[in-house]
Amino acid sequence: MGRYVDVTFDCLPLRSVGRFDVPLDASPAEQALCARIRRAAEVHGSHNTYYLCNARCVFHLTNHDQVGMIEFAFEGTVLTDPEDRKTVSSDLQVELRQAVCDWLTAPVVRWLSETVAQAVKVEFDRYIAAGDLEKTIQRQQRIRAESDAQGGFMGMDL
Repeated sequence: MGRYVDVTFDCLPLRSVGRFDVPLDASPAEQALCARIRRAAEVHGSHNTYYLCNARCVFHLTNHDQVGMIEFAFEGTVLTDPEDRKTVSSDLQVELRQAVCDWLTAPVVRWLSETVAQAVKVEFDRYIAAGDLEKTIQRQQRIRAESDAQGGFMGMDL
């Protein structure tokens, strides 16, 4: 049996971000993302705080791919308990991306927009349980250690 809600996201542990300055060659979209990440760190801090981007939440109201599908894009922060084992809260910006649902009304869109945060909380707990968060943190620490060992430079013998 398929899942009724599909949640996907890229996760950036804010404690893994060493600096918040924007690369000089960053595109306007990348500059805006960097600014949003910096703002999230200012508002929520970096400990037990994760920035989710390139994210979507799709609700399936029927058992047909082309009928009853409602997709939201979202981005923002998720905060966990002190042990990083459970999602405590989130601060997400949610927008309707697309819908294949003739009977969709504005109040339902508002309600589902609010429901996205609950779906993300459940999915982020699954993400933690699967160990993906720990793998991401270990990968970031390894990259930082390699960079530090080479005087702060990585790649192309720089």
